Amino acid sequence: MQLSLSQNQLTIHLEWYEQLLAFTLHNPIVVPLDHLLRVSTEEPPSRWTDLRAPGTHLPGVIKAGTYYTRQGREFWYATVDRHFLVLELHDEPYQKIVLTLENHQEWLDLLTQAKMPPV
Repeated sequence: MQLSLSQNQLTIHLEWYEQLLAFTLHNPIVVPLDHLLRVSTEEPPSRWTDLRAPGTHLPGVIKAGTYYTRQGREFWYATVDRHFLVLELHDEPYQKIVLTLENHQEWLDLLTQAKMPPV
């Protein structure tokens, strides 16, 4: 998975196998920064009642794809690696995007700085 930040938007490029596991043809996923409500590295709650439609879920290994939760429609690509990057959105098809990345803290800092208004 590759993330890039340009022209006031975050672009998430999934590898072919990540698309396969997530059952998605939406590649890349593009999020305008002004639709980003909150960014965190905290582990998001995952409930057994979340409806997977479609996606892959092997408990403790991977959760990938589209999930319908109490909060709305979410996109997950989270693996056993616990380095979460959680994007909470508005006016987008997904209310939340949950990813696991080695450099999750760097992306948190980049996105937080990009969202800050110029002084």
